[in-house]
Order: sequence, then structure tokens, then C-alpha cells
Amino acid sequence: MTTPVAQHPIVPRERLQFGLDGDIPRFWYGGDPFKTRFWDALSIIFPPGEKFFMTCVRDFRDQISDPKLLQDIKDFNRQEAQHGMVHRQDNDRLRQQGIDVDSLTQYVDELLNGHYRKHYSRDYTLAITSALEHFTSIFAHSLFDKRDVMKDADHRVRAMYAWHAIEEVEHKGVAYDVMEDYAKVGYFKRVGALLHSTYMFPATIFHIQRQLMIQDGFSRAERLKMTVQGIWWLLKPGGLLAPMHKHYVQYYKPGYHPWHEADQPGYAEWLAAFDHNERDPVKASEQMRSVMAMA
Repeated sequence: MTTPVAQHPIVPRERLQFGLDGDIPRFWYGGDPFKTRFWDALSIIFPPGEKFFMTCVRDFRDQISDPKLLQDIKDFNRQEAQHGMVHRQDNDRLRQQGIDVDSLTQYVDELLNGHYRKHYSRDYTLAITSALEHFTSIFAHSLFDKRDVMKDADHRVRAMYAWHAIEEVEHKGVAYDVMEDYAKVGYFKRVGALLHSTYMFPATIFHIQRQLMIQDGFSRAERLKMTVQGIWWLLKPGGLLAPMHKHYVQYYKPGYHPWHEADQPGYAEWLAAFDHNERDPVKASEQMRSVMAMA
């Protein structure tokens, strides 16, 4: 078994300002509609998704007496609540573009907080939560490396995703601990939930992304061309998702725990930059990128 890395403290960072109500271009990722709407789809998914995560962990809170885990759950909830709040602010930017945000967030809410909560057991929805938390925490491996995959993105949106990824790294073990120690989810259900999420999560992203591009006014032929190019951007060797693969498959190991993962490059650099810049997440993101580029 891999030696666990030091567990990071879960630090809720509240009332942060990203300037999301500023002059952010419609296609803020280098003018590329596919790349922009891929990330915008995630922003639409997050508020109902964070609600689902918190609810699924809360199902088991009354069974927990360990004071550290109870504090971790409290801090997890505070971080997730902030994520939902900031992404709702980001989604207001989409509303100003004429995007029907409400119908898209309702679709995700009905899927997770409606269908899943109604038709699946509480231990299984927690296993889904843990699997989705695995995805969101390993996204940081794609965002923080020398490739600087977000270099063409607007610096304010880029900073929002950097902050979100940092906090996902901090609380990545909370849902897993509750699932394993209190919901008593075994190996096969844990892995089954990951397989389920491996289909559901990208399918939901691409559904929302498609709706966004339809609302942008792109024809079917235009969307097909951009999607083919975009899938290559995501999946090609060295593409956006390439660094995630070796971390994704670790979840299938018997005895796996999120804190057996290698420590996250960029984490310490972001924290140092955040403190140095008086809790300004945009300046922290830019300084972290500069430091990582020189490493």
C-alpha cells in the first residue's frame, strides 16, 4: 500500500471576489466555443451537485461521534456551499448572455436530488458522491502543471476553477471516510458507483454543453465539427484529461483511500500565493501559474 501523504486541513475560504460580473467575453477560453462551454457546463452542474454531495454526507452525520470527522464534515459543507455560491455568480454571467440557465440547472437538480435520491439507497448515493468527489479532486492534476492548460482562459474564470480545485484536494477524503466507516460500503459497491459515475458525469457535462451551444446559435454541422475537435483536445495524448488517468484508476484498488494519492502539484504554491496576496484568489492563481512555469 502506498504511504499516505499528509492530510491537508480543510479551510473554508469565504467572501472571495473573482470579478465574475466584469467584462468577461462570451467565449472566454481563447475564443473557443467548445472549450468555453465545456467549463461553463461544469459551472451549471456544480450548484445542484454540491447540494447533492452535502445531502448525501448529511444522511449519516447522526451516526458519527468522532469529533475530527464531524469538524471535517462541517468544513466540507462550508467549502461546498461556497462553491455553489460562486458558481451561481458565474452562472449569472451566462444569464446575461441570454442563456436559459434555470432549465439546465433544473435538469441536473432533478437528476441528482430528485431521481437519484428517490431511486437509490442512501449508502449508494453516498458512494456516487465519493466517486464524483474523486473526479473533482483529480481535476487539479490537469489544471496545475507546466502545460498551463488554462493559459488561454480569462484570468477571472481561471482563478475560480483554480480555487475550486484547491479546495477539492483538501476535502477529498471526507465523503469517502463516511462511506467506508459509517455507510459500510464495500469494495464492489464503491467500484460500481465509480463506473456509474464514469458514464453519468461526462454524459451530463456533454448534454449541458450541447444545450449551451444550441443556445449560442450554432448549427448542427458547426456543433459536430467543434465537438470532434474538442473531443481530441480532451482525450489526445497530453490533452486536458491525460494527467487524470493514472489517478482515476487508483480508485479501483482494494484498500484505496484518497490520501494514498500523490500530493497535488500546485497546492502549496497556491496557498503561499493566496496568503501573500491578502486572500485575493485571482492574484493567487496568476502567481501560482508563474511559479509552476518556472519549477
